[in-house]
Amino acid sequence: MEPKHVEELIIERAKFSYARLPMLEVVFDRFALSLSQVLKTYLGAMTEVTLEKVDYLSCNDAVEDLPDPALVAVTEAAGWAGPMAVVVEPSLLFAVIEITFGGRAVPGGPRNPRSFTAIEKRIGERLCEVTLEDLQRAFAKVSPTEFTISHLETNPRALLLGPPTSACVRAVMHIEAEERSGRMIFVLPNASFEPVNHVFSQAFTGGQLGGDTGWRNKMTGMLGHTSVTLNALMGETRIPLREVLAWTPGTVLDFGMQEDDPVTVTCAELPVAKAEVGRRKNGRVALKFTDKLYEDEELAQHVLDR
Repeated sequence: MEPKHVEELIIERAKFSYARLPMLEVVFDRFALSLSQVLKTYLGAMTEVTLEKVDYLSCNDAVEDLPDPALVAVTEAAGWAGPMAVVVEPSLLFAVIEITFGGRAVPGGPRNPRSFTAIEKRIGERLCEVTLEDLQRAFAKVSPTEFTISHLETNPRALLLGPPTSACVRAVMHIEAEERSGRMIFVLPNASFEPVNHVFSQAFTGGQLGGDTGWRNKMTGMLGHTSVTLNALMGETRIPLREVLAWTPGTVLDFGMQEDDPVTVTCAELPVAKAEVGRRKNGRVALKFTDKLYEDEELAQHVLDR
């Protein structure tokens, strides 16, 4: 086949509509952030997910650029007009398998292309299911849907998602875990999401995405696992400086307290509770909380301000 002239390529490309979809790009950008935490929990390993690119091309070009072999999960979306594809590169699939089966000490390296075994397909399918569950939550903010894997393919060249010359969106995620990495590729034909295309084509002007409280919930969750210092304030009194300067070993200070008087528990200098002092069977001093002195929002904001 002779190479095409520049003019022919320009005319050919002009036939396609590659209008950007700003809202869809934002969904994948937010999805990359949340997927890091989801895969960290799923794999039990530190995981970093980066959105490499979201580009627009024809279905034929998208399929031709896919690695071969690769594990392809053909996925149906409720309310859409056709399927999409989730593609897992072999390097990512084998990294997940090694981490899942405790192969962390085995250094990653290049592998010869080969077909996937039944157990490798099952692990790859489960990885796609976990990923699609999180993608489903990301789409819920703008256009709720439900993703279901219809079948798996191992030969990307046999993949038929839409007419070869029709437009599609390709989102490429780079995933790194336990010093291993690979890519996950999402191919979404425009014809498939045509019923919700008007939503994806909207401009995103910033702020919250469809009432998205993800960052606030994430910060709240992180604060809930943060260690803080609590101080038990037994009592306070005011003493002239000349008396303080006259203190000597053995000086006794009278705070005017009784043995069963409550103490004040503080966090970041903010009173949080009243408590009674007691002693455990092992001889350690313990506190029994009796009164709450703060509102949830007030304490969280005070800690954040500090």
